[in-house]
Amino acid sequence: MPNANLMLLLAEALVYVASMIGLLHLRARLGLGVFVAALGVMHFIETYLAAVFYVQLPFGVISPGSAVFFSGKLMMILLLYVKEDAATVRQPIYGLLAGNFLTVALSLLLRRHDTVSVVAGRVADIAFIDEMGWLMVWGTTLLYFDSLIIILLYEKLGRWFRRFVTMRFLICGVIVLTFDQLGFYAALRFVNGAPWDVFWGGWMAKMLAAPFYAVAIGFYLRSSRHAFLAISERPLGDVFNDLTFRERYEDLLSRSGHDTLTGALDRGRFEREGQQMMRDAAAEGAPLSLMLIDVDRFKSVNDQFGHMEGDRVLKKLAEAVKANLQPDDRLFRYGGEEFVVLCPGLPYAGVHSRAEDIRLAVSTGVKTPNGHSVTTSIGVSSTLADGAGINELLAQADIRLYAAKNTGRNRVVGR
Repeated sequence: MPNANLMLLLAEALVYVASMIGLLHLRARLGLGVFVAALGVMHFIETYLAAVFYVQLPFGVISPGSAVFFSGKLMMILLLYVKEDAATVRQPIYGLLAGNFLTVALSLLLRRHDTVSVVAGRVADIAFIDEMGWLMVWGTTLLYFDSLIIILLYEKLGRWFRRFVTMRFLICGVIVLTFDQLGFYAALRFVNGAPWDVFWGGWMAKMLAAPFYAVAIGFYLRSSRHAFLAISERPLGDVFNDLTFRERYEDLLSRSGHDTLTGALDRGRFEREGQQMMRDAAAEGAPLSLMLIDVDRFKSVNDQFGHMEGDRVLKKLAEAVKANLQPDDRLFRYGGEEFVVLCPGLPYAGVHSRAEDIRLAVSTGVKTPNGHSVTTSIGVSSTLADGAGINELLAQADIRLYAAKNTGRNRVVGR
C-alpha cells in the first residue's frame, strides 16, 4: 500500500506540472489569467488536503495537498517569474492573500445566519469553514514570504550557477519548502494537534518533490529554448521593491506634492518644507536664501499663442531653473507663473549671483514661437537681514520682485 501511494503521488505530480506548464506556455493564446486562476482554484484543495487527507508512504505519513500541490505551486510561481517578471508574479500572490482574507471575513458573517435543513442529515459546518479559512490565510501568508524568498534566492544563486538553471530551482525549492514545512506544520499542530510524524513525513515528501519539479521545469526551459542563462542585472533591492509594490509607493511619494506640469514641488510642499528648512538653518547657524521668480508678460504669451504654448514655456522655464540649482536647492511652483527657490547655506551675495545665472539662462534658452525671449523678474532675500521666518523672507522677496517689474523687468532686485 505505501508503494502504491508513492506511485499515485508521482502520477499526481506529473499531471500537475504538465498541466500548469502547459497553461503557462500557452499564455499568449489563452491569456495569463487562465494560469493565474488555476493557481487560485487549486489553493482550496491544497489546504483541505493538508488539513485532513493523509496517506502512508515508506518514509512516513504525508498529505498530497502539501507535498505535491503546494510544492508545485511554489515552483510554478518561480517559473512564472522566470518567464515574465516580478511585476507579473506579484499579482497571483496578492490575489490569493486578498481572497483568503475575504473568505475568513465572510465566514464571520455567514455564521450569523439562521439556517434551515433542506437535505436530510446535511447541515452547514461553519466551524469547518472557519478552520479552513484560517488555515488558508496562514498558508497564503506563508506563500507570500515563500515567494519573496524563492525569487530573491533564485536571483542570488544566478551569480554562481548561471548555467545551471535546474540546480538553481532545486536549491531554492529545498530551502524554501523546508521553511514552509516548519511554518505550516506549526499551524497544523496548533489547530489539529498533528503529530510529529506529519512534519517529518511531509518534509521528506517535499524534499523529493523539489528535485522532481526542478528537473521538469529545467527540461521545459531547455526544450522551449528560453533564455534562462540570463539573469536580472537589477539589484536584488529593486526586485524586492517590485514584488512588494514598494516601487509604486515610492512613485506615489515622488509624485505627491509635485506640480504635474513643471515637475517642481507644489505650494503645499513649500509651506511644509520651507518652515523645516528655516529651522534647520537656524539650528546649524547657516544662512537660507529665497528667490521669487515671475515670468514677464506671461498673459500675453497665453493670449497670443494659446495656453498650450504657455504650458510649454513654464515647463522650459522650470528646466532652465533646475539646471542652475545646486543639489540641496528646492524649486517650488508657488502659483500661476510664479516660482520660489530656497537655497540652504547660501548667503545673500551668493543668491543674487545664482539668480542672475537663472535670469540669463531663461532669457537665452526659453523662446516663444515667434523667436522672442521669455524673460523673468526675480526678487531675492536672505536671512537674517531680511527676517528669521519663511514668510518674512517671502514678503521681502515679493516687494523686490515688484520693484524689478516696475523698473523695466528682466532683472534681479535685492536689498
